[in-house]
Amino acid sequence: MQALAQTAMPKAPDEAAYDRSLHLREQWMYLTKGLAGPATWIDAERYRYRRTAEGGFEFVVRRVGVSQAQPAFDQQKLASALGNTLGIAIDGRRLPFAEFEYESGERAIRAWTDSGRVRCELGDAYRCERIGDDINKSRPRAWGVVRDLSVPADDTPRRSPDGRYEAFVQGDNLMLRILASGETRTLSRDGSPGDFHDPDTLVWSPDSSRVALYRVRPGLQRRVTRVETSPRDQLQPKLQTQLYPKPGDPVDVERPVIFEAASGKRIDVPDALFANPFQLSPLAFRADGRTLAFRFTERGHQRVRLIEVDARSGATRTVVEERSDTFVNDWWQRSEFHDVGNAGRELLWMSERDGWNHLYLVDGKSGRLRQLTRGPWVVRRIVKVDEARRQVWFAANGREPGDPYMQHVYRVDFDGKNLVHMTPGDGWHEISLSPDLAHYVDTWSRLDQPNVTELRDARDGHLLAEVERGDASALFAAGYKAPETFAAPGRDGKTPIWGLVVRPTHYDPSRKYPVIESIYAGPHDSHVQKKFWPFDAQSSNERLVGAQALADLGFIVVQIDGMGTMNRSKAFHDVAWKNLGDAGFPDRIAWHKAMAARDPSYDIGGGVGIYGASAGGQNALGALEFHPEFYTVAVAYAGCYDNRMDKISWNEQWMGWPVDDSYARASGVDNADKLRGHLLLIVGEQDENVDPASTYQVADALIRAGKDFDLLAVPGAGHGVGRGNGETDRYVQRRKFDFFVRHLLKRQTPDWNQ
Repeated sequence: MQALAQTAMPKAPDEAAYDRSLHLREQWMYLTKGLAGPATWIDAERYRYRRTAEGGFEFVVRRVGVSQAQPAFDQQKLASALGNTLGIAIDGRRLPFAEFEYESGERAIRAWTDSGRVRCELGDAYRCERIGDDINKSRPRAWGVVRDLSVPADDTPRRSPDGRYEAFVQGDNLMLRILASGETRTLSRDGSPGDFHDPDTLVWSPDSSRVALYRVRPGLQRRVTRVETSPRDQLQPKLQTQLYPKPGDPVDVERPVIFEAASGKRIDVPDALFANPFQLSPLAFRADGRTLAFRFTERGHQRVRLIEVDARSGATRTVVEERSDTFVNDWWQRSEFHDVGNAGRELLWMSERDGWNHLYLVDGKSGRLRQLTRGPWVVRRIVKVDEARRQVWFAANGREPGDPYMQHVYRVDFDGKNLVHMTPGDGWHEISLSPDLAHYVDTWSRLDQPNVTELRDARDGHLLAEVERGDASALFAAGYKAPETFAAPGRDGKTPIWGLVVRPTHYDPSRKYPVIESIYAGPHDSHVQKKFWPFDAQSSNERLVGAQALADLGFIVVQIDGMGTMNRSKAFHDVAWKNLGDAGFPDRIAWHKAMAARDPSYDIGGGVGIYGASAGGQNALGALEFHPEFYTVAVAYAGCYDNRMDKISWNEQWMGWPVDDSYARASGVDNADKLRGHLLLIVGEQDENVDPASTYQVADALIRAGKDFDLLAVPGAGHGVGRGNGETDRYVQRRKFDFFVRHLLKRQTPDWNQ
């Protein structure tokens, strides 16, 4: 029996196998043609996009009605000019950016590169220069809620729409300059460093009669301090600090105040409707200047209101409110709303009040809601509001048969009628509408379907032209296989849980393969890849090709979206509330067992391996603490292991406020004594996203509990430690490979120090 068991196991990977896996991305990255990314319209007739080409990528421009694409610019000339500016060799087929902006009548471009922002002239002589970030000069806010008071605010005067006045802040108070006479008036006199007027929030009414801004009581200036042990430019270590508010910390408290320009009269706004704020959205005057509005998120994320202010009296009222006993999902596009005509009479609003995220039209005066979409599916975001036709374009998932996570695009009238499905292809869709709303470019794919790009008529969605059809034949010939999609009932025995399976390139169904799960259970999204492109970075900070690289060493690697993640029902999502330690594990374990029951090669008998980064790192550690009977080997990168140690915004959204014992129950530190199995912790000492102390506190707790574990601290590395393509990243990846080969495959690894 022992001999049979040994022959059923894959052989130990040698150095050649490691080398292939560590360089798999480079080997496969440039083996496709015509895979286009989403389009960007230049004007009503032309659009541009990037597509794969032999050995790299090319940027092209297309015109509606013309079959041939034209180069967006001369990539070789640009590569030469950019290389001279950045001091590095650049291949014209592999420019160091994926997106750019035309400017100066398309005679120049701006782009972000790994070396910073650049501007390049495209004339006869291509020339490039480094440029600063002039997009936003406002004072930075840590995680959106605490201003960095070590950075001066932008006190550039803001001119009124009629050009008569300039408003600015001086010495924490609001000032007004009358341009015709040069006279300067002081509008407020009671500002102070502890209660200041913020110039970054200043807005004028359209008729220039009033100016409004937020008055701010600053929150806690908590700073995380990191030692950079091995700087490249000097021998001695450096000290780095970062403004970093954590759950429970006082945040900036904002209160709007309005001033009449002519008289200087101050109009105070009572805060009864927005007491205890976590965050207020920027102030916005309505088109008639009589009212202004802002979105209020209450501390604890259980109440969100759209509040209207009378600009003459300061009186406030609630236009629409969301309330939840768990959380109101205030994350990313879920907080979108649209003021129709900027008049306040009608608002497009998203809400989960019926158990699914849907669109509503709100009467701005009465607050009555008309539901525009309904059913057991999810509106993901508003794509475009066509006010002239009284229609809204939106992205959604779960309405079409099959995988409920596939994103499609729809259009519906403001009365909730005439819902039209605009993206008929079976896959994940991203569209770009022309400025005149006459056409749109639809780019779609699936894990097993390379990108297809189509030009469609926006009136009814009919196909005008197939713009691109990606060719991945060389990639498949090199050994790439599309992951298998699989669904099985979760913890309740009925809700389908969806995931994917990556098998070794030379998979032998007669063998048994240990299983490793790549996990990321962050409630802010769903995370299992749906698009074809296997080189995309996912929220788990893993690419499919990264999973393939690990699988090729003798494993089956899977990704799963369990309960507690987004883009299903409200009840599905609510599992995460004050419960991040759950991480959907009961659903994941049920999924694994269902997969093993149908596939004899899927070997979970000796325990399942697991790895993840950031929230996924927290999840990977949690697997060995809360489910050690099932998960036996874990590699955890850059984890937020205790939600009290991590950034304020993400953690209070899901774990709530005030900080209570639910934080301790989910803590990888407080539960360190429960750990069983083999653990490798990996941390970048300069992690700017998660306080690196979170990892060291886990290590301290494990030591005090007498637990064995491995710790790899990487000098100079940040939050993306081990997830790039440099030599340091490959070293970290190799250490992950070694850990699973030794402890899950139970084979000897090469002697790397030989």
